[in-house]
This record gives sequence, structure tokens and C-alpha cells, in this order.
Amino acid sequence: MKQRLVLVGFGNVGQGLLEILLKKRQELQARYGYEFVVVGIADVAWGTAYNPNGLNIEALLKAGKARQKFSQDLKEWDALTLIKESDANVVCELAFTNLQTGEPAISHCKAAFSAGKHVVTSNKGPAALAYRELKTMADEKGLRFLIEGTVMSGTPVLNLCAGPLAGCEIIAARGILNGTTNYILTQMEGGMSYDEALKKAQELGYAEADPSGDVEGYDARGKVTILANVVMNTSLKIAEVSCKGITGITLQDIEKAKKAGSRWKLIGSIKKEENRVTASVAPEMLPLTHPLAGVMGATNAITFTTDLLGDVSIVGPGAGRTETGFSILSDLLKI
Repeated sequence: MKQRLVLVGFGNVGQGLLEILLKKRQELQARYGYEFVVVGIADVAWGTAYNPNGLNIEALLKAGKARQKFSQDLKEWDALTLIKESDANVVCELAFTNLQTGEPAISHCKAAFSAGKHVVTSNKGPAALAYRELKTMADEKGLRFLIEGTVMSGTPVLNLCAGPLAGCEIIAARGILNGTTNYILTQMEGGMSYDEALKKAQELGYAEADPSGDVEGYDARGKVTILANVVMNTSLKIAEVSCKGITGITLQDIEKAKKAGSRWKLIGSIKKEENRVTASVAPEMLPLTHPLAGVMGATNAITFTTDLLGDVSIVGPGAGRTETGFSILSDLLKI
């Protein structure tokens, strides 16, 4: 059956997804029998467009690149109305992340399930704050709630645990889950001050004008919460994850680590002990022999400790327009 897609949010991820779908349309059909039509998009900046026969993807991407409002197939609908009234069968929830309340994304997901539509999202809000509730709602209706892109962008972390590592018990996980802080620490090791490294990260687009979500560890805390609840099947709340960022690390700390044959990394950690799961985010001084110590720049990585294979590590991009767009595609193919 052809997937009929609605996108809620048309920022970098939404545009990246459409670029991939347009470029790979023939390959996806030939290799996987995958066919799609994008019937609707809602975005607070671009407006809402809907056409049950399919939107013009090229025109949408042109508007996105020019930062112009949609001019074709316009509807006076908000995102919730588009979700409810469209004849889509999959909603790609790509709105902005809110790790305080999860809104409006949680409401988007609930509306999709109530309307009998699958949800694919890279939005950490619903996954970190309401995963169990939303997964139960989807299961009860025979729908899918897929969130691969919420932890390490397109690098397959959740799919790795559900697929190749199926049959293993994951006892612990430790990872570099935020590329911005890893980039800053890498630059500080090269001699930059924290302020200089942060400014450079902002110039490159790694850090926002308000970088607190990254540098205070909040982004990593959301991802750790998702990992704990999905991979270890627990119901950990984000407030239960202790969190400390990198703002207190100085060049003196960097030099101290060098002399000790170590390197600072912001580590998200999850551990299962006697059926209890604990999690934290904090800077750690890792010995250079540790597999995570060699991960530099904006790259992400995670090491899973398993009962059957021991430690298994995966390294890859943790952000990016195409990379996160790919995570949505991988979930669409899973459906």
C-alpha cells in the first residue's frame, strides 16, 4: 500500500526528508517496493498545504529554500486539523522540541493515533516525556510509534537494539549523545577557551544562539531518558536523570586530563542493577584507551554493554539535515 504522508514541521528535517524521497524515489521503489505521496504539510512559518492527490515536492522545497510561505494547495488549517482531516496514513511529526512539556508534539501524536495514523518522529519531546503512554496508545490501535531519529539522528541506535542485538540483554549504555558539546571539548583540547569554542560552534551552526540545551546537558538528558525507556523497557522520568553540563570545564581541567592520559567527554550513562535502572549525564575524564575517547568533533557514539557480546559500540553523526531525514526514512520503510 502506498504511504500517504503528512509532515508537521518543515524545517531542516522535513526538507531533508523530502530531498531524500525525491532523489531516491525510483531506487526505493525498485529495492523495497516503497511508494509514497506527500499529501499535506503544516508549519507555523510556511503555512498549511494539502492536496489528496499529492503536493508538488519540488515547489515545496523551492519555497523552503527561499524561506517563502507556501503558495499552492493552501488550507486554513492548523496542524491538528490537518492530522485529523487529511487522508494520510502516516504522520511525520517534525515540529520543534520542547523538553519541558512535550507540546505541541505530544498532542500531534495523540491526534494521529486517534485518527488511525502511524507516527514517525525525530522529536525528543514525546519520546522523552510520554513514550510509554504514546506507545500503548499506538499498540492498542495496531499502529506504529517510531522514534529512531530522537537519539543519534540517522545513526541506527534504537534499531540496532531491536534488530541485530535482539536476544541480548543490555545491562548498561554509555555514550556521547550531543555533538555540540563534543565539538566544544575537542576545540578546547586544541587550545581554545570555552567561550571561543562556543562562539565557533555557533558560527558553524552546531550551537543555537541560546546554547543552554546543549551545554547544560539537557539535550543529552532527554536522549538518555529515551534510551532507558525504550532499550531497557523501564518508565524513567526525565527529572530522575541527574544532569550536569560542560560549562564548568576550564582549560586547566583539559590540561589536567592530558597529563593523566585522559580526555573530557560529556557522557550520558544508563545502568541496570537488580531490576532498577539509573541514568545520568555528566562530564567524565575518560582514559585515551576507552573507545569513546577517540570520538572527536560533532560526532556521536554509544557503547552498549550486553550479556552475550560484551561491549558493542556504534559511532556516527548525531545531527544534520540529511542524517535526521534518513532516520525518518528508515522508520517509514519499517512501517
